[in-house]
Amino acid sequence: MTHNLALGAHGEELAAQMLVAAGLDILCRNWRCRHGEIDLIARDGDTVVFVEVKTRRGTGFGTPAEAVTPAKQAKIRHLASAWLTERAGPWVPVRFDVVSVLISDGAEPVIEHLAGVF
Repeated sequence: MTHNLALGAHGEELAAQMLVAAGLDILCRNWRCRHGEIDLIARDGDTVVFVEVKTRRGTGFGTPAEAVTPAKQAKIRHLASAWLTERAGPWVPVRFDVVSVLISDGAEPVIEHLAGVF
């Protein structure tokens, strides 16, 4: 289990670095409430971006992005609503992104940013 946690944390770090390099500002990492966790919350201009990061070592069970099922998407929307409600700020545009990280032994990680996918 700790190996999977370390893999996930490494993938989230790579995803955050890639998003910052693309011009996004990271607002929060691993935001939690009693309903769950959002991996990354970023700002892209005036838009708040809720990011789910999926990291895998291979594609035997599909690509990392394919693991973001409709049920997972609904949960992230619910969590995003909770995060926004906590801030009680003005209405802002939001977007839901997925960052897919594939880490294979002996190869550079393959990172794919899927913006506005759900």
